[in-house]
Amino acid sequence: MPVLELANISKHFGAIQAVNDVSLSIEAGQVVGLMGDNGAGKSTLVKMIAGNFPPSHGTMQMDGKDLVLHKPVEARQHGIEIVHQDLALCNNLTAAANVYLGRELRRGVGPFRILDYAAMYKRAGQIFAVLKSETRPRDLVKQMSGGQRQAVAIARTMLSQAKIVLMDEPTAAISVRQVAEVLNLIRHLRDQGIAVVLISHRMPDVFDVADRVIVMRRGRKVADKTIASSSPEEVTGLITGAIEQV
Repeated sequence: MPVLELANISKHFGAIQAVNDVSLSIEAGQVVGLMGDNGAGKSTLVKMIAGNFPPSHGTMQMDGKDLVLHKPVEARQHGIEIVHQDLALCNNLTAAANVYLGRELRRGVGPFRILDYAAMYKRAGQIFAVLKSETRPRDLVKQMSGGQRQAVAIARTMLSQAKIVLMDEPTAAISVRQVAEVLNLIRHLRDQGIAVVLISHRMPDVFDVADRVIVMRRGRKVADKTIASSSPEEVTGLITGAIEQV
C-alpha cells in the first residue's frame, strides 16, 4: 500500500491553473525526484501535501485512508514534514534548540517547569548520529556549513516519526562536498523507511539518489518513470517541452 496517494489533484488561483489533474503514489522508503521548470507547479503540489492550502479538486490518501488537510500542523500530525529551501532556522540558536524549536522538552512539576536542555542535547545528538552527520548539538547554526544546516533541518523532521519528508531544493547554493553530505542524509532517511520527495533542478543529484523521477510542465504531470528507465537527456526534453509526454 502506498504511504501517500494523490488522485486527480488540481489547484487554481482565480483564473490561473497552477496544478492540473495530477495523480501519483509514493511508497515507504522511496526517494522520488520532482522536476520541472520554474512555474511548472512543483511547489504548489508540495504545499498541498504539506497542508499549506487544500486542493481545488481531487483527493489525497495516506496509508489507504482519506487525507484532508487545512493547515501545516495537521500534516505534521499525520507524519508529513517539509524542509524548506531557506531551511527556516534560527542562526542565533544551537543545533539542538533548532531541532526542538516549538516543541521543547521541559521538566519540573505543575507551573514550575523549565527547559530540559540536557535531554534535548542528548536526543539531538542521537539523531545526528543516526544521520551520520558531523553536526554537534551545542554548535550555533550561524557557524555551520550549508550541509550541516541541512542536517539540522532534516533532524527536525525525525523528531515526530515522519513518514514522508518533502525537500525543496536542498542542494541549491552549497559546495560540492556539502552536496554529497546532503545526498547521504537523504539516503539515511530512505534507509529508515521514510519516503522522500526531492524537488530539485540539479539533474545529477536526482539521478544519484532517487528511485523515481516525476516531471511536471505547466501544471501537468508529463512523466513518472523509474530512474533506471530514464535518462538526463529525456528528462531535459520533458522539462523544456521538446518531448511532449511519456
